[in-house]
Amino acid sequence: MGSVNLAEAKARLSELVERAAGGEAVCITRRGKPVAQLTGVARTPTRIDVAALQALTAAMPRQTDGGAEFVRKMRDNDRY
Repeated sequence: MGSVNLAEAKARLSELVERAAGGEAVCITRRGKPVAQLTGVARTPTRIDVAALQALTAAMPRQTDGGAEFVRKMRDNDRY
């Protein structure tokens, strides 16, 4: 576990959060005494329901225009 003082933690917060997200516990001290600890959050991966995704995309209207033409129409008209 790494230890940093509060002033240093303020200056390097993004780096410390990345370290904590990577599994390292980071202790923050004030006047040499521990006051807080950063640790990563355990997240469970979310599974994608393939059948629901296929049903969603099958229900979408088919686009006949290419991407550039689609963007031009959206840009030039308030509605598509």
